[in-house]
This record gives sequence, C-alpha cells and structure tokens, in this order.
Amino acid sequence: MADKRDYYEVLGVDKNADDAALKKAFRQMAKKYHPDMNPDNPEAEQKFKEVQEAYAVLSDPDKRRQYDQFGHAAFENGGGGGAGGFDFSGMDMGDIFGDIFGDFFGGGRARNDNGPRKGANLRAQVRITFEEAIFGCEKELEIVLKDECTKCHGTGAKPGTTKETCRKCGGKGKIVYTTQSLFGTMQNVTTCPDCNGTGQVVKEKCPDCHGTGYVANRKHIKVAIPAGIDDGQSVRIRDKGEPGRNGGPRGDLLVEVVVSRHPIFQRQDMNIFSTAPISYAQAALGGDLRINTVDGDVVYEVKPGTQTDTRIRLKGKGVPSLRNKNVRGDHYVTLVVQVPTGLNEAAKEALRKFDEETGNSLAKAAQAASTTTDENKGGKKKKSLKDKIKESFEDL
Repeated sequence: MADKRDYYEVLGVDKNADDAALKKAFRQMAKKYHPDMNPDNPEAEQKFKEVQEAYAVLSDPDKRRQYDQFGHAAFENGGGGGAGGFDFSGMDMGDIFGDIFGDFFGGGRARNDNGPRKGANLRAQVRITFEEAIFGCEKELEIVLKDECTKCHGTGAKPGTTKETCRKCGGKGKIVYTTQSLFGTMQNVTTCPDCNGTGQVVKEKCPDCHGTGYVANRKHIKVAIPAGIDDGQSVRIRDKGEPGRNGGPRGDLLVEVVVSRHPIFQRQDMNIFSTAPISYAQAALGGDLRINTVDGDVVYEVKPGTQTDTRIRLKGKGVPSLRNKNVRGDHYVTLVVQVPTGLNEAAKEALRKFDEETGNSLAKAAQAASTTTDENKGGKKKKSLKDKIKESFEDL
C-alpha cells in the first residue's frame, strides 16, 4: 500500500523503540492531532486516525512482527481492516487517553485520583478604602474552613470500622467504558462516581462528620493587604483553602480586593489624577495654592497667567509599586479657573475698570454687536424691475 506512510515515521520513533517509547510518542501525537484541539484544521482528523492506526499495530507484538516482515501488505485483504477501516477493537487505550485528555477536559488524570491531591482553593472578598489601597492595611475575615474530624481522623468511617474497596471500580478509582466513534471502537476513562476516584467507600459513616472526614468551623483570618494593590486584584493566603485528599496539602484562600471610589482622586496604574479650583485672581496674578494629596496637603506656587485645564505634576505622590513600596508614581492635578458669581456693584465696577485696562473687551464686543444689528436692519437692498419680473415668472 504505497499511499500509506511508514508507521514508525508516523509516530516519529526508531524501529527499535520499546513499548514505553511507543506509548510516549502516541500520547504526544494523539494530543497534537486530536480534532477537538484542531477545530479549524480539516487534516487533523485524518492524521489522528493515522496515528491511532500506527500505534494499534506497533503496540501489538504479533502485528508488529508481521508489519516488520511484510510492511502494510501484512494487513491487506482484511488482515487488519485495510485503509480507512483498521480494527481498534482489540486495543486498550483507556490509560493512554485518560492521561492525554484528562487535563484537556479539566478532569485531571483519572488514574491518579486515588493518590494525594491538593485541596480546592477558596475565594473571599474584602472592601478597602482608596487610601488603604495606597498604603496597605490589615483586615480580618470571618470564613468557614473545613478541618479534619477528630473522631474519625479524616477517614469518614465510624470509629472501629474501616473503608471498603469500591465494588464499582474494583479499587482503581476509575471506570473504563467503550464507545463507538468515527475511528471505530474506543475506550474512555472517567472517575468512579461511587468513590470519587479514591477506590474506597465508607459503609458505616462517622456520626460527627457524616462520612466526609471533615467538620466545618467558623474562623477569623487576618489578611495583609500590600501597599499599591488595585481594585480586582487578589491576595493569596497559603494553606487556608479546602483540605487535600488522600494526604494531599490544603488549597489556598484567594481574597479579592474591592477598592471604594474616592470623591476627589482617580487612579490609573501607579498614577493619581485630580482637579483643583483656582480663582480668577490666582490664575492672573499667581500665588500659592493648597492641593490635596494622599500624603496630605501640599503648597504649590501657581504661575501668573495660568490658563484653565493646565496640568501640573506632583512627583512621587502617586501609588507605590507592589514590588517595591519605595517606588511611587506621580499625582497629576488639573487646574480649573473658577468664574466668580454673585458679584456686588462695586466688584462689577472694578471688573469693568480691569477690562478697560486689559483690552477693553466688553466695549469691543458691544460695538461689534451693534454694527451687526445695524447691517441687518438697513442692509435690505431695493429690488430692481428686472428682479421683480424674474420673481413673477418663478412664481408661475
């Protein structure tokens, strides 16, 4: 069958490869070309089938011996199913596909379920102020944690009794079942539902923990919030999560930080932004301005002639770095000139005098408005006889 590739070439192994090398190569190639992992590659399905066929032959001592002697011709005329119809029914790929696709589908490796496993992580949330996020703080949380049952010492079995081997899986912690697919008969692996992968079941449950091996207790845990943390980030507290299984370590506690909004300050990464009002006189003449920062008030000297929306930079008054609290961002302040309202007559007269000395803008504006009004009133041009005749024909 000249159109078929050499099976050793398909798996990328030497002709002297042992069973372990074949299995390792098959795992890598099957995962690489599995259709679920290559939804946009129409050739992956055919390559995946080719890899399965190669492994089906080379992993079987008799078939491998025939293939080494006669090549693909050994399986012509129905000997091995022929092209596109190879027989996989005699293969036990349960362990292999459990290893390959357990992690891919989020289940982990089923054959290791009865070994030590780390407990699941717990999640909690804490709210802090804007200033607490800048400088760090310590908070206390009240959460429910599971501890090992003191009566059964975590076995879940009633004192004086022991766990029994799971009858459904025979103590393996997994169940292998056969399905029909595009490639023929295949075996799949799943965690045993009766023992949850432990291989053992409790017949007489502990009265304190009801067979779980753990009891829930409400505890107070202190959380150190680092300086510079931002809204939505989490603090990890080791070994404060769910208990591990079969002697495995506890999971972690992940505390999400929610930072309250500040009435004045806004944050972007390591920088802080705010606005500060200045009077018309301060903007024109300059002078000292007191500005609020997270470190307290600072005095800034406003330059004469400062325009509204001028942005100033207060270096080192921003947010500390999470990696090094001695490194801080900056605080940017936008100056907004406030227009005075509620002026008395004396203040208005003083402002008119000021305007006369600085360009007389009020008088110029009034003169321009008057000229425009006069042009609108007297600017109507008398129509000629020719125009009147033209308009008459347009009306028709």
